Amino acid sequence: MDKIYLDNAATTALSPEVIDAMVDVMKISYGNPSSTHSIGQEAKTLIEKVRREAATYLKVSPSEIIFTSCGTESNNMILKSAVHHLGVQRIITSPLEHKCVAESVQELKKLFGVEVVYLRPNKKGDIDLNDLEEALKKLEKKTLVSLMHVNNEIGNLLDIEKTADICKKYDALFHSDTVQTIGHLDLDFSKINIDFASCSAHKFHGPKGSGFAFVRKASGLKGIITGGPQERSLRAGTENVVGIVGLGKALEISIENLETYKNQIQEIKNYTISQLKENIPGIKFNGRSDQESESLYTVLSTLLPYKDAMIGLKLDMEGIALSQGSACSSGAARPSMVMMMVLEEHDMENGTPLRISFSHNTTKAEIDRFVEILISITKTHEIENANSQYR
Repeated sequence: MDKIYLDNAATTALSPEVIDAMVDVMKISYGNPSSTHSIGQEAKTLIEKVRREAATYLKVSPSEIIFTSCGTESNNMILKSAVHHLGVQRIITSPLEHKCVAESVQELKKLFGVEVVYLRPNKKGDIDLNDLEEALKKLEKKTLVSLMHVNNEIGNLLDIEKTADICKKYDALFHSDTVQTIGHLDLDFSKINIDFASCSAHKFHGPKGSGFAFVRKASGLKGIITGGPQERSLRAGTENVVGIVGLGKALEISIENLETYKNQIQEIKNYTISQLKENIPGIKFNGRSDQESESLYTVLSTLLPYKDAMIGLKLDMEGIALSQGSACSSGAARPSMVMMMVLEEHDMENGTPLRISFSHNTTKAEIDRFVEILISITKTHEIENANSQYR
């Protein structure tokens, strides 16, 4: 049975070119980048090449790109160093953030008394930036705003430029989790008043275990992993040369094909929406995920019109891989915080959320097969429901 992969928001398949680039590094450039001999400096040169390429993509200085293991580490470093080293006493965020941000914020509140202000989203998953401005007007505390660029479960896009300008107006630092958008959108941080951002290579067909943090120059941020001068002393430890090269190759491919991939994936997403509407009566779409101009083209969040806690397993048994929410929350007994924010109580009790996420490898034939299987599962539920009412 051929597998159909529709969980690209969780991770993506490695591009063959990325694998080749990483194998070459393992065979040839095996030196420690901190070593002064030529073999070590070969590895150092590879790292700096990727740093320049990432900086060129974001239109920032190479010194502002700090390699890490992933977006989670980047977000932890930024949030915790902002409190430890920059004197941040208040964090403004939302209940929609990734767990690595949400739990870090709560830890900082518990251990260091940081004030946390939550901007409550509406039922479409939108953050009202007027609420942000009102929150920034209050109290004279050093403040960090942490709001993700695109929600990883419902795909809603934040107006990152306007958010950054509001933060700048009130002299607040601005951090955005950009894990779902780097490699998928054309970003220009020279025109956005953003201080910190994060990246994970495995979201755009690069390797797991490699990412970077964008840290605006002169922000004063310091490292929380100490013990060496690597990464401008912001992240001690021997660099993952293989992973960084893989990240660089994946980013290069993504940038070169940005518009092509975007158009291709958006077409697949639109096709999926139309097929689900046509074949699954009563299906709903969560947040703004079915609205092309207000959501990321890789993510579609749906609500099936029946309760089925085993839907993920049923689909997996048919060769369909997707999520009921964030991969970091998979297996949880309760709905994710995002779903609790955007769904009415009736929908939570009687519906089943599914997150379908696409890549340029996704085909219409795969969507047809997915919808066919979902129709079969839905019909089974209808029969069981009818029998239950009859009894």
